[in-house]
Amino acid sequence: MSKENKIENFNKVVLESIKSKDMASLKTLLNSTSEVDILDMIEELSLENQAIVYRLLSKEKALFIFERLDTVNQEKLIRSFTEEVAISIIEELEPDERVRLLDELPATFTKKMLLALSPDEREMTNLLMGYKSETAGRIMTPEYVRVSRSLTVSDALEKIRELAKEKETIYTIYITDDARKLEGVVSLRDLWIADPAKKVESVMQKVVAHVSTDTDQEEVARLLQRLNLLAVPVVDKEDRLVGIVTVDDAMDVLEEEATEDIMDAAGLLDVAGKETDRSRVLTKGSLPRIWLVRLPFLLIALVGGIAAGFIIEGFEEVLEAVVVVAFFIPVILDMGGSIGSQSSTVFARGVVLGHISVKNFAKPFLKELMVGLTIGLISGALAAVAILVWLDFPMLALVVGLALTLTMTLAATLGFLTPFVTMKLKFDQAAASAPIITTVKDITGLFIYFGLVAIFMNSYLYADYEITGMYATVDGIHFFVDMEEETATVIGIDENIIDVVIPKIITIGGEEFEVIGFHDGVFRTNFKSTSLVIDDHNVGVNFVRPVQCMIS
Repeated sequence: MSKENKIENFNKVVLESIKSKDMASLKTLLNSTSEVDILDMIEELSLENQAIVYRLLSKEKALFIFERLDTVNQEKLIRSFTEEVAISIIEELEPDERVRLLDELPATFTKKMLLALSPDEREMTNLLMGYKSETAGRIMTPEYVRVSRSLTVSDALEKIRELAKEKETIYTIYITDDARKLEGVVSLRDLWIADPAKKVESVMQKVVAHVSTDTDQEEVARLLQRLNLLAVPVVDKEDRLVGIVTVDDAMDVLEEEATEDIMDAAGLLDVAGKETDRSRVLTKGSLPRIWLVRLPFLLIALVGGIAAGFIIEGFEEVLEAVVVVAFFIPVILDMGGSIGSQSSTVFARGVVLGHISVKNFAKPFLKELMVGLTIGLISGALAAVAILVWLDFPMLALVVGLALTLTMTLAATLGFLTPFVTMKLKFDQAAASAPIITTVKDITGLFIYFGLVAIFMNSYLYADYEITGMYATVDGIHFFVDMEEETATVIGIDENIIDVVIPKIITIGGEEFEVIGFHDGVFRTNFKSTSLVIDDHNVGVNFVRPVQCMIS
């Protein structure tokens, strides 16, 4: 079963159990499911259901899952609990994890939680919160194992056994003097295989990589990464050991700093938090909240679509005069929409990856303008060639080629400009960009196309043609009528007529025309509809197979 199906089935069972109030069965299910699976699944539940699930977990599972949620979800979850439950959770957290969570909570709530902690836990928490934000002191944990250099290996191991359950990590042992000044380190493995009678100072490593409490957290994380350490000791101004920064905290810092650096490079550091909140609303918010964000911009697109319909109606005479113009409206709009979507995606990805700086927007914008223009020229040229081959209509080929070039250039620039402007105006660019781009592109694209038709195909639209002849059908017999000579020539007969008598005179519109015979090639032509002959131009004439006949 795929992970998605597993999550879906789990959520279904949880919701059914909650709805039926069968908490006993749900508790059994939860405590028989692995922590990792629950962690994957719980984030897909609503906040209310997350709180119910959390309360049904065993204490160990609940703490494991809570510690691995991101800080935003921890904050929301902790505020949904009763004060008693919230205090018990915060009390169980590691000091550094506790500080990270309390930093995100309102000051009044944090103060209440601190006062509710046990004296020892409150002292450790206050110690960490006393250091500057984003420093080693702020993210370190005081839960480490320290032994004196004067102890024997045997005594040191005994002390480690006593402290192990209370400490975050015991794989690296920190050696200090009696004043708690850092002297060296030794791995648990090296200590375990050493001679029990030897002094710890004889097996420790004296050269120790360490940081101070005011060292920037990113620098600490880079040090751990570079030296491939599980933890790095933190000392105060007097070189006394006060804590350690573990590798898991370092990885969190690197991820956080990388995101901030990207946002800063893109000029978006000040909106990063807002974008995170907006994304959370669109992916995990209630339906009414999602409607509130997305529907207004879709209504703009709806109004724009109706406006586009009015534009087409305004050029009704153009479409009636040259019907083939309508064939290429979808091509113009679809190509504009495609390149507009590409450009907005390129902009969004470029901003996220730091390749585009909002502070220096002009350069990438001008480059995208050139990209749109060149791609538009290529697409327009290919479309023009296709029209020449298909319809042999040079003027229409020119109009469609130019319209594609201009519309695609405009759409590409809109794809870059629209998300930039919506971001500056503090709108949700994910919800706003596509409807706005589509609306503006459709309206301007139609104006461009029909405007070019009016300019370059004016002679086809408004010329004063003299009707010299026409095609007509009488009783299933198709004639070409010469208006000047007042004669008619048979050009075809409907297929369902077997024997037919051709009249010598036909009357059309009150005028009589003499039938003078068959048009040349009548027996090898096909006729389907009547049409006009205008200044020697046949407009849409097609034929059906005639039958053997005679003139009466």
